[in-house]
Amino acid sequence: RERFTLDEGPSKAVRTTFVRLYHKGLIYRGERIINWCPRCVTALSDLEVDHKDVKGNLWYVRYPLAEEDGYITVATTRPETILGDTAVAVNPQDERYTGMVGKKVVLPVIGRQIPIIADEVVDRTFGTGAVKVTPAHDPVDFDIGQRHNLPIVNILNPDGTLNENAGPYKGSDRFACRKALVSQLEKDGLLVKIEPHSHAVGHCQRCGTVVEPWASKQWFVKIAPLATPAIKAVVDGSIKIIPERFSKVYLNWMENIRDWCISRQLWWGHRIPVWYCEYCHAQVVPERETPLVDPTKCPKCGNIDLAQDPDMLDTWFSSALWPHSTLGWPEETEDFKYFYPTSVMETGYDILFFWVARMIMMGIENTGEVPFRTVF
Repeated sequence: RERFTLDEGPSKAVRTTFVRLYHKGLIYRGERIINWCPRCVTALSDLEVDHKDVKGNLWYVRYPLAEEDGYITVATTRPETILGDTAVAVNPQDERYTGMVGKKVVLPVIGRQIPIIADEVVDRTFGTGAVKVTPAHDPVDFDIGQRHNLPIVNILNPDGTLNENAGPYKGSDRFACRKALVSQLEKDGLLVKIEPHSHAVGHCQRCGTVVEPWASKQWFVKIAPLATPAIKAVVDGSIKIIPERFSKVYLNWMENIRDWCISRQLWWGHRIPVWYCEYCHAQVVPERETPLVDPTKCPKCGNIDLAQDPDMLDTWFSSALWPHSTLGWPEETEDFKYFYPTSVMETGYDILFFWVARMIMMGIENTGEVPFRTVF
């Protein structure tokens, strides 16, 4: 049997799954930090990012106090993100900065005033113990920003150039901006020192470009409720992974799983089955009972002008359904009744999470059964 991802059967399975998960509250749209590839111009899931150790620098930069003489020094591996800072954070137990919490500093070059805040997540031993907080461009900073109600200032365009929030650097490439900004900090007497520093940097698995953490409105699957039964299936032996050592790798990842970003800004794939009302901007999704029927009017205001979401679904969303979608699910076909669950899944260890784990999660969710008994 041969199937293409966009065949009628698999397409029907994708649409049915999306609509059911949405109405169960397991699919949502929200602004969160995602991985963004400026060359592919799309969001990526955590799994599509290769982390490589890169020899870089740690730049120590002074932020002058706003209402008195003095400054606080922060260390950063990405000076260009200074332009999007909305706070400086210190650890509340760090006695060096006790008197500074609550004061304001002036953001270098931009001149915007931002607060000094205290947060337990700050590592007192890193750099100076004071860190810049850029909620739009760092996952840890995003979480700090949520806890302290900080504004989110995005400084990037989708192609990796700087936008209007970058002030004088608007339009320049992100790495060219880094060079120019460091030069300006030096001129202004705000650059204390530069130290060599190796750290892991994410690269796009498709094209090798350095990815940017970026606060962006995307579609996500709440994955923890789907992971729980998939963990149980391996623990209780319903699914056996060979070699056995990969069971530990599988369980470690599944037990620490994060929500899955499923929207992509690519030109091909399954279109996200969500529409927006042109009048009241409501989000409109097909009914659970009739997932294949496109909505024709807004349920809130009755307007008939609806525009479909332009994004595509991550290709692994449809791949996750493969064991049952290729056998005819959601229809109760003879093939599905006879062959599902299948017996052996033979694959490469490098796609244990991309594919195998997701097939297990979606298989159990959609059919109530594991998709296969053995993973080789």
